Amino acid sequence: MKKIALTSLLAMIAVSGAHATNVIDGNPLYMPKAGHAYSVTTVGSHSGSEDIKTWGLNEEFGYGVTDKLAVMVSTTMYDLRSFDQWAWSDLTLGMAFRAMDEGNFKLDVLGGYSVSPVWGNHLSFLDKDFTEYVWTAGVRAGIAAGNFTIAGKALFEYWNTESFNWNEKAGEQGVHALVLGLDAQYVIDNNWNLVAGVEYTGIMDDEYRGIPGAEIKNAGTWHGEFGVNYNIDATKFVGAYISGDMNHHGGTKGDEWKVEDGFGFGAKFGIDF
Repeated sequence: MKKIALTSLLAMIAVSGAHATNVIDGNPLYMPKAGHAYSVTTVGSHSGSEDIKTWGLNEEFGYGVTDKLAVMVSTTMYDLRSFDQWAWSDLTLGMAFRAMDEGNFKLDVLGGYSVSPVWGNHLSFLDKDFTEYVWTAGVRAGIAAGNFTIAGKALFEYWNTESFNWNEKAGEQGVHALVLGLDAQYVIDNNWNLVAGVEYTGIMDDEYRGIPGAEIKNAGTWHGEFGVNYNIDATKFVGAYISGDMNHHGGTKGDEWKVEDGFGFGAKFGIDF
């Protein structure tokens, strides 16, 4: 299935930000104030999946515990062939702690836990043969100055088939990944802003879990996204996005980078309340 243009854990803990004209407008350093909640709803698809009509719906909800600590939950549903097949594809819990807030400079500590797939598409609930559990930890830092914001992030991920399986024996070890990203926003006026981002996810292991001897050297994915946001009022925005991916599967049969056919596209609605 083609990758649909939806938020995941990595997008969730790097989601949109505060600006003088709108408290939630697509800024990569957004942090809800204490006692405030936010919701970002995204619908997306992929131009390369027209033959199977794949659509996805993601809902992300967050709450500001304090001005420096926020917790989030995100989940995604998708359908294939006009609901002939469907799936509850992921469930993610996340947190962000603002460790530094010095003028225009911000530094956040990020953490998360996700499950994928959860249920559907001919799989039982948390199917033991297919479900992946992912732990994430990292940091995000950026500068918001005038109409321009730029933020970078570095995350470490550990994937395995059980929540607390730290077994690193051959054939049972998990997958270790490093995620590096850069996001930016340019505010045109009180209503419009542009956002863009690039992210690299690299597999740190040379041997695939469960298949001793199967090489995945230098496996990874580049993901790029560009979007336009419109502020409905001081607490709501809508946006339209396009995205693309380039993959490197690693090993002796996947040594070349390949641009994925087609592109992702989607729209989102965000509100702070």
